[in-house]
Amino acid sequence: MLRVDQVVVRFGGVVAVDHVSLAAESGRVTGLIGPNGAGKTTLFNVITGVQIPTSGTVLLEGSDVTRLAVHRRARRGLARTFQRLEVFASLSVRDNVRVAAELTTLVRVGERVDDLLEKVGLGDVADRITGDLPTGLARLVEIARALATQPRLLLLDEPASGLDEHETRRLGELLRTLADDGLGVLIVEHDMNLVMKVCDVIHVLDLGHLIASGSPDEVQQDRRVLEAYLGAS
Repeated sequence: MLRVDQVVVRFGGVVAVDHVSLAAESGRVTGLIGPNGAGKTTLFNVITGVQIPTSGTVLLEGSDVTRLAVHRRARRGLARTFQRLEVFASLSVRDNVRVAAELTTLVRVGERVDDLLEKVGLGDVADRITGDLPTGLARLVEIARALATQPRLLLLDEPASGLDEHETRRLGELLRTLADDGLGVLIVEHDMNLVMKVCDVIHVLDLGHLIASGSPDEVQQDRRVLEAYLGAS
C-alpha cells in the first residue's frame, strides 16, 4: 500500500529525517515510534504531502506521489488525523462526519454516516455538539471523519493522546477491527501498551534515523531501541 524510499528532510542545517525507508500494508496496523524529536511527524507530513522531502520517494500502491498535492493523495485513498485535535467544534458529531462523506459521494450519505458512527462507537452522541465532547470521544470523531473519505490507508498521529485507559482500550479494538476489514493503518503513538497490543509491525526512529523494524516482540528486545527510546544502557 505504502512505500517510503530513502526519504531525507533537511531544515537548513538540521536533518529531521535521514534516509528513511519503510512500508505499510493493507490489513495491518503499522506503528511508528521514537522519542520526541525523532522525526515521526515530519515523516507523516512527507507521506501526506504537507512536507516535500529534500530527497527520496513516496509510493502509494506503486505510484510515485512524492510531489503530489495533499488533496490528490486523499483522492487516491490516503487520510490522516493530527496530534492536535482538529474538529469542527460548532457542528454536531454527525455533521462533522457528513462533511467528509459528501466529498466522496452523494449516494446514501446519511446511511453511510450513521453506519460509521456506530462502527467507531459514536452512535449515542451523534447529535451532540462536537466541541462539548470529552477528548476521547472527539478523537473518535476525527477518526470517523477520516474514514468517511473511504481511505485505503489511514494515518493516525498520536490517536491515544488525552485518552484514559478505557478509551485507549476501545481505540485499540477499533484499530484491530479496521485492519481486519482490510484497511491499512499507520500510527505514531507514545502509548507503548497500545502499540505493542495492536501493531503487526513497528518501525523505530531516533534523531531522524530508522534504527529498528520488526514485530512488537522483536522491537522490545532490540538493544538499540532500549537505548534510544526506553532509556536503557
